[in-house]
Amino acid sequence: RPKRERETWTRQMDFIMSCVGFAVGLGNVWRFPYLCYKNGGGVFLIPYLLIVFVGGIPIFFLEISLGQFMKAGSINVWNIAPLFKGLGYASMVIVFFCNTYYIMVLAWGFYYLIKSFTATLPWSSCNNEWNTPSCIEIFHHQDCKNASFANITVGSSNMTCADLADARSPIIEFWENKVLSISSGLDEPGKMNWELILCLMAVWVLVYFCVWKGVKSTGKIVYFTATFPYVVLIILLVRGVTLPGAYDGIMYYIKPDWSKLEEAQVWIDAGTQIFFSYAIGLGALTALGSYNRFNNDCYKDAFILALINSGTSFFAGFVVFSILGFMAAEQGVDISQVAESGPGLAFIAYPKAVSLMPVAPLWAALFFFMLLLLGLDSQFVGVEGFVTGILDLFPGKYYHRYKREIAVAICCLLCFIIDLSMVTQGGMYVFQLFDYYSASGMTLLWQAFWECIVVAWVYGADRFMDDVARMIGYRPFPWMKWCWSFITPCVCMGIFLFHLVNYKPLTYNNVYVYPWWGEVIGWCLALSSMLCIPVSLLYKLFRAKGTFKERWAHLTTPVWGAHHLEYMAPDIKSLSSMSPGTDDNKVIIFESVM
Repeated sequence: RPKRERETWTRQMDFIMSCVGFAVGLGNVWRFPYLCYKNGGGVFLIPYLLIVFVGGIPIFFLEISLGQFMKAGSINVWNIAPLFKGLGYASMVIVFFCNTYYIMVLAWGFYYLIKSFTATLPWSSCNNEWNTPSCIEIFHHQDCKNASFANITVGSSNMTCADLADARSPIIEFWENKVLSISSGLDEPGKMNWELILCLMAVWVLVYFCVWKGVKSTGKIVYFTATFPYVVLIILLVRGVTLPGAYDGIMYYIKPDWSKLEEAQVWIDAGTQIFFSYAIGLGALTALGSYNRFNNDCYKDAFILALINSGTSFFAGFVVFSILGFMAAEQGVDISQVAESGPGLAFIAYPKAVSLMPVAPLWAALFFFMLLLLGLDSQFVGVEGFVTGILDLFPGKYYHRYKREIAVAICCLLCFIIDLSMVTQGGMYVFQLFDYYSASGMTLLWQAFWECIVVAWVYGADRFMDDVARMIGYRPFPWMKWCWSFITPCVCMGIFLFHLVNYKPLTYNNVYVYPWWGEVIGWCLALSSMLCIPVSLLYKLFRAKGTFKERWAHLTTPVWGAHHLEYMAPDIKSLSSMSPGTDDNKVIIFESVM
């Protein structure tokens, strides 16, 4: 018995660490801080924490438990109500788009990793070809406090105190002028960055060879990949809080500006960030849950993983804002103006932090290696989930010896071709278009809304609570049922409608406004997944036979798997003791199971 308990505990820990490796990723250390910065710092935490309890945890638990109960992936898991299999197709579209643009952050991280292997970090000085005359390494604001010194030259640069207002940090210039070579807008794609193309190709090749055979035996490496980032973040935090101005940055992070709560975008970003970082609506959580034992306590796992996920985001925010506070004090500006608030904020704050460490190139290499680890395991699961879902659509008669290898290769190649639009000078505008429309925002809110409706109102909330109790041995707190039935769908649809009513054209850095045709492309990306649900539902209803009531009853009847025969018949053991081989025995067992 002790050996069996150890095996059970080991399997549960492996599952938790796998979920941590997948769900805790770049969305926590890259996306969360920039959304906080964009939405006024501490005020963002209020809607974030509120939606964690009314939306994030309930749906997180719903997806894991649904996968564990149905033992199926993102499409077949909706055999619980076959009429709504469009939810599975929608999640496939979303995860495809997510795989496409998410890997660009890895390509940028890989680029920074390569550039770290130098004696002097290239983003720490102004002596490079991409730097402008406005670049300055050290801001001497303390020498310019007296207005009469406006024309005094400061430091070793040729700048006067009056020029400091337009001065730029080498960190920002390296990101915008060297890495992105950013153009003036979406309509000016410009030339491709061949260095970024090579980095992107290298990352996709790495993903391919890790996924093509399936991740069957990763050993205990997940324990390293899931814990190593925390070690690096703790070191960066210790360094960050010892810098002058760090206190102001942290106070900006945790002190709310209540007026911001009136803005629709703050609530939209908070809700969608939770769904994005928790990986809700992508179908991956159901796939991970399907590998659990039927009796695994997924209720406890959901709370542990939610705490780790949100805790990591909150912790990473302290690291970023301590550095932003220092940069604001150094440049003599308000924290809200210290850096651009786009998706690249992490590539400004984190490189600045490592450049201030002793033996800076070593710490830079360790940090961007950590960034790759954080992103790669999420990318592996995303590609794995998409390819597995595609292969599940093809019946066994289409068997081919190298079917999986070919499918993974086609998926990676197709995503790589789309990614080429993001390594141009206008690539950041394309990236933000994907980030805002395709795999976050409205699409995830729409997906989460329908998941709750199907489970709570089509299949039945009480019925599913009974199924969960049959798996874990006790009924979860009724809060979950209330959330699935009323609270979470209302929150999701409320934020969704709030977004539509207060819709504003997409902007980059609060300055560049996307053209109308860019908005059209964005809406096409969003609708390509959102329409899967109603279109699939109508198609199935029209193809079925009988009255509407008969069609509905037939199409909402669950299709049970073989494993349900064992767990859904409590008297199966007593029945199996009857004489084998008789027809009466088979009929009784069958009726009992049904």
